[in-house]
Amino acid sequence: MPLDQATDLFLALTPEKVLDAVEDAGLLCNPVCHALNSYENRVYDIQLADETHVVAKFYRPQRWTREQILEEHRLMNDLEEAEVPICGLRRFPDGSTLQAKENIYYCLYDRFGGRAPQDIDHELAERLGRLLGRLHNVGAAGQSHHRVRLDANTYVRANLQWLMQHETIPVHLEARYAGAANALADIADRRLAGVEVQRIHGDFHAGNLLLRDETLHVLDFDDHVVGPAVQDFWLLLQGRDDHTRQLMASMVEGYEQFRPFDHKTLRLIEPLRALRRIHYTAWLARRWHDPVFPLTWPHFGTEAYWAEEVADLEEMVIVIGQEEGNADALGVEPEPEMSNKDFFWDWEG
Repeated sequence: MPLDQATDLFLALTPEKVLDAVEDAGLLCNPVCHALNSYENRVYDIQLADETHVVAKFYRPQRWTREQILEEHRLMNDLEEAEVPICGLRRFPDGSTLQAKENIYYCLYDRFGGRAPQDIDHELAERLGRLLGRLHNVGAAGQSHHRVRLDANTYVRANLQWLMQHETIPVHLEARYAGAANALADIADRRLAGVEVQRIHGDFHAGNLLLRDETLHVLDFDDHVVGPAVQDFWLLLQGRDDHTRQLMASMVEGYEQFRPFDHKTLRLIEPLRALRRIHYTAWLARRWHDPVFPLTWPHFGTEAYWAEEVADLEEMVIVIGQEEGNADALGVEPEPEMSNKDFFWDWEG
């Protein structure tokens, strides 16, 4: 196995090394280390000698640079200073928030109990909007120069190029998949043109929220990007029905108590949904060498999987075409029923 792939699989990260890394932060540990659910990184609940707990996060090597991770941490520090409720970072003895063990970057968090909010109603949607408005006020006050920009080049074209270079898509479906993906990328380019972007969470779905004793905390800024504010709305409310639109209105109402919202950016939701879908597929393909992935997603890469992907991307073009009065965008008839897939690949509800 190549050395970089062995590092990517965290093979050097034994429980003993995890505990050593926490003790390097000046914290005495009990020999208690529980792995928490995370596919992209490795995250552990560590019991300290005083029987309190911290969370240690080890970043998948070669995904983010040191500068990119530090910009994630800078946003989190800015949010803490503004008293936005997040699951905050712990500092190491030298005052830093990032260290390395076995060439793997890691950081520590305070541990918060709670659960992901369920069954979002109008009251909770408005409350989440207020929280997001505060978060975006802080995000807009600073800049991230090294983080990914949420656009079609990064989320579609670069991923499509990788998929085709690695011959991941079945040959007989490749042209259709590429055609739909490129059409969606072009649509995203048009709709994102001139839209204001800023530091956002980027992965603001219910699995990245904790609710306990009526208090909400935001966690996991690993996918922090520079992008349009509306990205942090639709991930919580990903449906296309009237009820979802009503909840979205309540969320926007709460948001506008703290920050103006450009209502025209709601038309970005479908293109952003498509960008995430293609990015998700490429993410699975890039991580397929990790044994966790075939076990967790056995359907991925099968003939049925790719047929569904092609059909769903073509349907997305049709849905957007209907919005623009051009339902025949691909020259095919829309399906009578539309489905929404699970976009939240690092969370088990």
